[in-house]
Amino acid sequence: MTTAALQTVLTVPERFRGPAAVANGGWIAGTMADALNGHRSAVEVTLHAPTPLDTEVRLEHVANTVTLTDGDKLLVEAFPVAEDLEAPDFVPFTDAARAEAGFPGWHGHAFPECFVCGLREPGDGLRIFPGPVEGTGLVAAGWRVPFTVADEDGVPASIVGAALDCVTGWAHFAPGESALLGRLAVQIHRRVYPGGTYSVVGEATGRDGRKLFGRSAIYENDGALVASARATWIAPR
Repeated sequence: MTTAALQTVLTVPERFRGPAAVANGGWIAGTMADALNGHRSAVEVTLHAPTPLDTEVRLEHVANTVTLTDGDKLLVEAFPVAEDLEAPDFVPFTDAARAEAGFPGWHGHAFPECFVCGLREPGDGLRIFPGPVEGTGLVAAGWRVPFTVADEDGVPASIVGAALDCVTGWAHFAPGESALLGRLAVQIHRRVYPGGTYSVVGEATGRDGRKLFGRSAIYENDGALVASARATWIAPR
C-alpha cells in the first residue's frame, strides 16, 4: 500500500533572502513547520542545500514528513518531534533593546542583506540585531514587528521562524564571523501581531568541531513565551 503525496509549488521571494541569492533558513523552517502541522507542535527542519530565490521548487507532504525539492535535488526535510523545546531565559524588552548597541554586526556583517539581521530599511527587513545582555550568557534584541510582514491572517509562521533563526548564530559570532544554518527545530505557542514589540533572545549551548549549537525564544512584554527554537549551524572550514 502506498501513501498519497500532497504536492504544491513554492517560490521564495527575493525579499526573504539570508545569504545572497538563497532563502533565509529560518523563513524556510517556519514555512515547513506550517505546511507540516500548522505549527501545533515542534517541527525539526533540516536544510540539506540552499533554497534558491524566485524559483519554483516542489513542496511535498507524505505522511509525517514534508520535503522541498528542486528537480531531483533534496533541499529541505521536516518532521514533527515529540518534545517541548527548551527556551533561554526571558529578557525584558527594554533590556533586549539596550543590548542591540553591542550587536557584532555593526562592526562586520558577513550577510548585510539578510532579511532578519541585515542592515535593511525599516519595514523591509526584520532588523533584529542581537547583542550581549549584561550579566548573562544571553544575546537579545527588541523586535518591533513591521506591518509589512503581515498577511490577511496576521504574521505568518515563516516570519516567526525567521525571527528565531539568526539570533542563535549571533550567540556565537564575533564581528565578521558567520556560519550556515543546518537545522532548526521550531515550536510556536502564540500568535505574533504586527506592530507589536517582543524580546528575541538567544543562547549558545555548545560546539562540536564545525557545528555550533544554540537556542532562541520570542517573548511578549509580560514574559509569556511566544515561540522557541533549537539550532545547529555549520561553520566554514
